[in-house]
Amino acid sequence: MTVTTDATGTLPTPADEARLWALIESAWAELGAEALAQRRALVERDPRDDNGDDDDAGLYAIDAWLDPFLDRLGHLSAELSGQELTDLDRVVERKLHDIDREDIHEVTDGSDDGFLYCRGFIVALGRAYYEAVRADPAMALLDADCEGLCYFFAHLHNDRFGSWPETGSGISRESFGNPAGWSS
Repeated sequence: MTVTTDATGTLPTPADEARLWALIESAWAELGAEALAQRRALVERDPRDDNGDDDDAGLYAIDAWLDPFLDRLGHLSAELSGQELTDLDRVVERKLHDIDREDIHEVTDGSDDGFLYCRGFIVALGRAYYEAVRADPAMALLDADCEGLCYFFAHLHNDRFGSWPETGSGISRESFGNPAGWSS
């Protein structure tokens, strides 16, 4: 494995990023067509077209699928090595850090922890939704959250190996920790 670093520390490899997104997609796929359709609807919607309807309940229907998704993700990750879990945790950490931005927070709202969990939701929904929100923060949902993904691979590592993984990234996934994402 080639390790790439920037001014802050170790960066995720493209292979590790691809592995994370593939695991997420596999976990969602195991949940069936209804879950996939709800995810697709979030990615394909026009957030500026509310049709005069204030009922967003359909947008939040995906919440019912988050615990089963995390369960499936856990099963798919059950045999990963300590290094593989660390590598995946580094990717999640970087993805959360990169969307730790003021413009996204304006849409999602949330306290320190609340905003972290909102960003966990964005990553948990997969690459297409993540990229959609990254490009257009209006695609994010107010107060939608997936706390369980924020430290998912770190917890798996700790459960299996008795230690918290050291990602070596030099960044924080915690809210308001990305200086490039905030104007003040």
